[in-house]
Amino acid sequence: MSIYGQPRIVVIGGGTGLPVLLRGLKQYPVDITAIVTVADDGGSSGRLREDLHIPPPGDIRNVLASLSDVEPLVEEMFQHRFKTSNELSGHSLGNLILAAMTSITGNFVHAIQEMSKILNVHGKVLPAANQSVVLHAEMEDGTIVSGESKIPYSGKKIKKVFMTPENIRPLPETLQAIRQADLIIIGPGSLYTSILPNLLVPRIGDELCRSHAKKVYICNLMTQAGETHGYTASDHVKAIYDHMSCAFINTILVNNEEIPQDIQLRYNEELADPVQYDLPRLSELGLEVVHADIAFQENGALRHDPKKVAKILYNLLLIETKKRYET
Repeated sequence: MSIYGQPRIVVIGGGTGLPVLLRGLKQYPVDITAIVTVADDGGSSGRLREDLHIPPPGDIRNVLASLSDVEPLVEEMFQHRFKTSNELSGHSLGNLILAAMTSITGNFVHAIQEMSKILNVHGKVLPAANQSVVLHAEMEDGTIVSGESKIPYSGKKIKKVFMTPENIRPLPETLQAIRQADLIIIGPGSLYTSILPNLLVPRIGDELCRSHAKKVYICNLMTQAGETHGYTASDHVKAIYDHMSCAFINTILVNNEEIPQDIQLRYNEELADPVQYDLPRLSELGLEVVHADIAFQENGALRHDPKKVAKILYNLLLIETKKRYET
């Protein structure tokens, strides 16, 4: 429990799935810490990372916006992306503000803290590391592809991912948040390029293995070309375990409703299919399987329903905290 008597939730991930989940969770009386990947090297984030030698701000920006409590116009301004014919083109204003704040404070984490105050953020947002990292993938044929944005387009099957430099350090606040958590949520997000880059930061994986908190993995709704083509739910879990020193997940949350045919056809064009939850293999892994209708459509894309998922997670948290007090 936090000093305010609220249960502590740590959410680990990145990409588009994490902000969606956080918008649902912030409606509950919980103390949220979001641990966000810093492996992004594409788009506006990649350009700022290369030009200014700072960690990529894009995933952090989206999480800050999702946890913010400001007027809609202020959030819209923070998320605004310039569409011009000059060097501003493609940059979001929030990325530029985070870059400026990093320059002013001299520290990316301090910049996030100051922006959290300005945006009245519910909870704490922490980068997995206070430095840029480079994600690499070793393919099944032995070749190495470097760069988070390049990995899904290699046309080869991923064997494992790893990061450089070798001396990556996690934030003490990140490790403390994991130690104090009542519930730890992994995902949703791209398996190899959003989830694993967090878990591969030295000591974060070790803390997860030692943690007594309930750990829930939110499985993706669809497979992803270049990363998880043909993967079942248990394949996702096994890939995580192949990169870790322990089997640490207690519960997996999966979608059990049929994806509408028109949506499937659209995703088929991207070589993506609904993730099948293979109950026997998940049970063999010792996982509690929670299945529910947790998908919804947004602008033609399939997302986790933030309200439904948050309600399920909060109920799991209540059950877990009740067990602890009874013992």
